[in-house]
Amino acid sequence: MLDTIPFGIPLVIPNGITKDANIDAQPVFRALADPTRRQIIAHLAQSDHTIAELADQFTVTRAAVKKHLVVLSDGGLIDIIPRGREKVNRLRPSGMAPVLSWLEVFDAFWDDGLAALKTALEPDT
Repeated sequence: MLDTIPFGIPLVIPNGITKDANIDAQPVFRALADPTRRQIIAHLAQSDHTIAELADQFTVTRAAVKKHLVVLSDGGLIDIIPRGREKVNRLRPSGMAPVLSWLEVFDAFWDDGLAALKTALEPDT
């Protein structure tokens, strides 16, 4: 079956597996594309941080960190929570759902391949 997954990539999906081709994972992939943003996510996975706290962890300016946080927020990966005069940044794990859904399409390839390897390696009984 020929289908389209996000970004218009045609994909032959085996065994009649159907996936929602309308999942928009582009904002999440854009947010994850930059290594600094991935490092910010790693810091936020440990605890919530203000912009100043995050900026202390990097060699880029506070303004640059703020821009990265906006991209992460636009991608649905973090929440920016006003707390008094500061804004606290919190990881939103559910923001990875579009990427995980997109990757599920490929699970069938792994399952079929591993099943074939298991069959090839097991002795005939």
